[in-house]
Amino acid sequence: MVNLILFGPPGSGKGTQAAKLVETYQLLHISTGDMFRAEIGQQTPLGLEAKSYIDKGALVPDSVTIGMLQNKVDANPDVKGFIFDGFPRTVPQSEALDGFLNGRNNPVTALVMLEVPDDELINRLLERGKTSGRADDADESVIKNRIQVYKDETNPVFDYYAAQNKAEKVNGVGSIEEIYKRLCEVIDRSL
Repeated sequence: MVNLILFGPPGSGKGTQAAKLVETYQLLHISTGDMFRAEIGQQTPLGLEAKSYIDKGALVPDSVTIGMLQNKVDANPDVKGFIFDGFPRTVPQSEALDGFLNGRNNPVTALVMLEVPDDELINRLLERGKTSGRADDADESVIKNRIQVYKDETNPVFDYYAAQNKAEKVNGVGSIEEIYKRLCEVIDRSL
């Protein structure tokens, strides 16, 4: 089973590339945002618990997120593997994901990070904000804060997997096809 973590800052193109990689490698795309919306919409116990935190403006605890992730993985036993998008965001989440996957004898195969300069990220997100309807894509100061939070809190996840020789950076600037080709080269080497 293949377990890929598609990693990078906001606006790096993870969602766009994940959609292409899903087709090529026949993997299931797991986006934490989509997972939260589905569990809340279905009013599952974990969804209701997550909603109680979200409604208060608090972060959903890792235990709830991991529980949802386990449900998603367990509900899809016949897939060839998974692309994790938006998770893990912290080293403790990485450790929890590893514990969960290693317990099933299906460890993380690789983390692939899309590397994009800050000015390019800002331009991409502002452009996306014109059509996405997302307030956090329309305000440059909010975008800069999101990028800084990523650097401070999420970037250490790369180092965590690099210490296991499972992390690699890919240039995330260029056409969608150029970036996709670079990702495939890295993924093919990891398989």
